[in-house]
Amino acid sequence: MAQFSGPTSAGGKPRGLPELPETETIARDLHAMVVGSVVRDVSVPRPDVLREIAAADLCSALSGGRITRVWRRAKLIVLDLTLADRQNSHLVVQPRFTGGLLVDDGTLPTSEFAYSCVAMSLGDGRTLHYRDVRRLGTVALMPEARFLEYSSGLGPEPLDQTFDATAFSGCVRLSHQSIKVVLMDQRRLAGVGNIYANEALWRAGIDPSREASSLTFAEAERLHTALRDVLTASIAARGTSFRDYRDARGERGTFVEQLAAYGRGGEPCPRCGRRLVVTHAVDGRSTVFCPGCQF
Repeated sequence: MAQFSGPTSAGGKPRGLPELPETETIARDLHAMVVGSVVRDVSVPRPDVLREIAAADLCSALSGGRITRVWRRAKLIVLDLTLADRQNSHLVVQPRFTGGLLVDDGTLPTSEFAYSCVAMSLGDGRTLHYRDVRRLGTVALMPEARFLEYSSGLGPEPLDQTFDATAFSGCVRLSHQSIKVVLMDQRRLAGVGNIYANEALWRAGIDPSREASSLTFAEAERLHTALRDVLTASIAARGTSFRDYRDARGERGTFVEQLAAYGRGGEPCPRCGRRLVVTHAVDGRSTVFCPGCQF
């Protein structure tokens, strides 16, 4: 049996914040594993990860509740619950660098519980853990109205079928910031971070430092296609792992093998052969681009 029986993000040096494909993978796995489960009781060994609710109130509210759905919004993992008082609420998890969710069916080694922050005992004897090595992630329980308010501050989902090239163009071309910064602005576009912004811009042949408002519609359309393609391909590969993220089987996401730009500074560009350049000048983060293809 695999050592890990649920979605997790292993510890290690932060490199590559879990983004849309990684949180989508975790949410899909959890949906298949825990939907329909009743929460028997809850413990909160490390309450500093909680937001908007105290540990005692979280334990009381969740006990007796039933998990009805697990899904992703932006970089968040959302567990929908019908609570014992018949109220609908959302347990909202933001894993950030070293957070993750795992389900223990009795086979996990005790070392995996060292960083457990919130543990929900399920009615079938399993335990759903939120573990976080550095406790940079957050957990919040939100009633429906509060979640809608919170979610409304996030931008549209780039893989939503209604978010076509015209909507994307209108979303990004109004800004005078660099196009890479705009892609990662969660208020404009939900779920995209450094890995996939780098990859989409390389695929589209667009300079990451270029002012977003300077893009033509044709360039925005090309970038929209590149972004959707790279996100879809990464989901199919169960995300990208460097040191922190693991999938539901405790294995590495395999999209790292398909990366053309991110993490490959100094290597030849797969398209033109020029050496890929790394800079921190665009947004203070590692930006990899091709001086031949993206100018």
